[in-house]
Order: sequence, then structure tokens, then C-alpha cells
Amino acid sequence: MRDAEALYRSPLGSAGGLAVTGSGRQHARLAVTERKLPSFAVVLVERGQGFLETAAGGRQHMAGPALFWLFPNRMHSYGPDEAGWDERWALFEGSFTRDFVRLRLIAERHPVVVLRHLEEMTRLFAQLHADLSDDTNLAQAAAASTLHRIVIAAARQAGGAAGRRDREAAMGEIVESLRGCALQPLDLAGFAAGHGMSPATLRRKFVAETGLPPKAFQLRARMDHAKQLLVTTDEKIETVAAMVGMDDAFYFSRVFHDREGCSPREFRARHRRS
Repeated sequence: MRDAEALYRSPLGSAGGLAVTGSGRQHARLAVTERKLPSFAVVLVERGQGFLETAAGGRQHMAGPALFWLFPNRMHSYGPDEAGWDERWALFEGSFTRDFVRLRLIAERHPVVVLRHLEEMTRLFAQLHADLSDDTNLAQAAAASTLHRIVIAAARQAGGAAGRRDREAAMGEIVESLRGCALQPLDLAGFAAGHGMSPATLRRKFVAETGLPPKAFQLRARMDHAKQLLVTTDEKIETVAAMVGMDDAFYFSRVFHDREGCSPREFRARHRRS
């Protein structure tokens, strides 16, 4: 990154909706500690890592590419690790900020946005700085428009990440649901319908999540439980087979041998504690 740059502007009295009052870029090496700003701020971390600490959001690790929002008159600290980080920043204020908060486009409790498309955000910050460098009414209006676009772009990227986390959490619940009923016969169509999807969709998502299709996952869960029973109980092999949902003891032994490389009796002998 080139030498640090910074621009500051006093907002026009008539520009009450949204005004950008400063922007800049630098390779930061020092932390900002226990500071309050009179306006909102957004900091884009392009490369590097460090921390952010706010009263509402707590202390959290920061790793670029990401950005974070700072709220006016709120104590905050942030900064890079010893290697420093490349950052861009902007200061802004105005009545539109209330809409940003009300619509949850920016959130004090969740100030960090992990970015999937750094190029888009870098371009917008560069445009904002270029807008602000021309000290005219038109340039200040352009800078405000660009800041608005930064808010929207960040909210979209945050929404995509949140949606992905929600989908991952939902799939994790489905995996645990199947694990919980793995010892029972599996009606794949009924199981899939119960989770609002077709068997083909369930299979595809299950493979993406676990690396196994549902029936193979069920079989692995049954074999894992069988191994536990073999080592911790004195039940007969046919009883163990029935306890894991496999009524045919010969089929159970064959499947067990194919997976473990030994018979159930040999596995018990190897792993049973005296």
C-alpha cells in the first residue's frame, strides 16, 4: 500500500440526509485504543489480521478481507497484529444512518462483515475517496451516494454469509436427526419429506455435508454402535446385530468384516479390556 492518505470535509448544512466527512487508507501498525468518534465510521481491512472490541459486540478476531462498523459516541478499540494490516476507512453522519440501523443494514451488536467479494468493496472505497477529493457540492453528494452503496453492498455480503450459516446449521440438524434414528429402518422418502425436500436433494446435501449418502451414513452409525456394544457388553453377536437394527446375524457379520477387516468376535477380543 502507498503512503497513508486522509481527507476530511465539514458537511454542508443542507446535506442532512447523509454526509461523508472523511476517508483515507493506510498500512496500519498501531492499535486504536478506547476511543470514541462523534460520527459513524466504517473500516475496511483488505489484508492482515488483528482484533476489534466494542461494548455491544465484545472482543473478536479480525481477518481480512472484512469490514466493521463503528457507532458514534461508543467506546471502541481495534488494531492489527505485529505484521500490520491494510485498511481503508470512511466517516459519515446524517439522518439516513437511522434508516441503516432500523433496517439492520448495519448493526452495533454485529459490527463485522466477512467479505466474499473484496474487489467490489475496494472499488467502492476508492471511488468514495476520489469523490471526496473534489471539494464541491456535487462531489460531496457523489461521496454520500457511494457510501450508501457501500452500506448496501456490505449488507448483501453479510446476508449471503448469514444465509449460508443458516443452511449449514439446518443441514447439521438433519444429520443429527438421522444419527438419532439410525438404528431404526430408514424410509428415505419419508425422512426427506419430513425435512421439506426430495430424496435426491437430501442425498446431494447429505453427501456435501458428511461425505456419505444417507444410507451409508446410517450404516456407519450402526457399526459404530455395534463396536461399542461389543466392547462394553457380553451380548451375543446375534443380539448385538438385532440391537443395531440388523436382524440377520450372518449379514451383520459380513458387513462388519468388510468395514473393519475382522469379525465381530475378533474385534471384541482385540479391544475388550480384561
